[in-house]
Amino acid sequence: MSQKGFSALIVALVAVVIGWGSLYVVSERERAVQLRFGELVGPNIEPGLHFKFPFVDNIRIFDARLQHLEVPSERFLTLEQKAVIVDSYIKWRIADVASFYKATAGDLYRANTLLSQRAESRLRNKVGGLTLNEVVSGQRDSIMSDITNELDEVARKELGVTVVDVRVKRVDLPPQVSDSVFERMSSEREKEAQEFRSKGQEMAEGIQANADREQRIIQADAYKQAEIIRGNGDAKAAEVYASAYNRDSEFYAFHRSLQAYKQSFSDSGDIMLLEPNNDFFKYLNKKSGN
Repeated sequence: MSQKGFSALIVALVAVVIGWGSLYVVSERERAVQLRFGELVGPNIEPGLHFKFPFVDNIRIFDARLQHLEVPSERFLTLEQKAVIVDSYIKWRIADVASFYKATAGDLYRANTLLSQRAESRLRNKVGGLTLNEVVSGQRDSIMSDITNELDEVARKELGVTVVDVRVKRVDLPPQVSDSVFERMSSEREKEAQEFRSKGQEMAEGIQANADREQRIIQADAYKQAEIIRGNGDAKAAEVYASAYNRDSEFYAFHRSLQAYKQSFSDSGDIMLLEPNNDFFKYLNKKSGN
């Protein structure tokens, strides 16, 4: 290869390297800033294909998607000076790339640290003005909404990021406080349970007394009806006996004597000691057969 051809090849390679180093791409999920000798010249580069001066410009690309930040658990005091441990998280994304770079030098860890500090101070102020019941009650949503708005306003100005949401995952009591709270809750629940048992016992006794009274009334009424039916039956039987007796008194007396004999001599071992002329054997002693 001649000297001229070799020179042309070198020039082509340098042109390719320079051309390759002059182009860069920012995707839809990214944002970038352009630095020239450390000075910010491109504050907010949108997604797409862009040009830069090779070896002069430096491109810093950042993730523009929603970021999740777990805020470390913190111990706060409520309005009644009761300690609570709050566990929370923050959802945020970059809003102004230039402001974000100036505030954090593009360091995501530093951005999370600064956001955590600001969120912690606002949570402390908010919790300090509320009672324990308000902190753990349904008012938590409105509290979190206020904190989100306040933190978003500060974060936009100071860090160039927008805070989408701040949420409390859990509110716990310190271990030394939890035991006493649980004991108090247990005693309160035991007291309520005892009240329910007492009321239930009182109701049970009332129901039992009513049932006993109704039972006695039903039994008395049934006994009354049974006596009436029995009396009516006895009267009817007496009427039948009287009618039978009036039709043929001699036959009636004979039939009654036969029934008495049958009942008296039902067992072969039965013995009766009576005088022979006793009226019981009146019909047995008659020879006429009438």
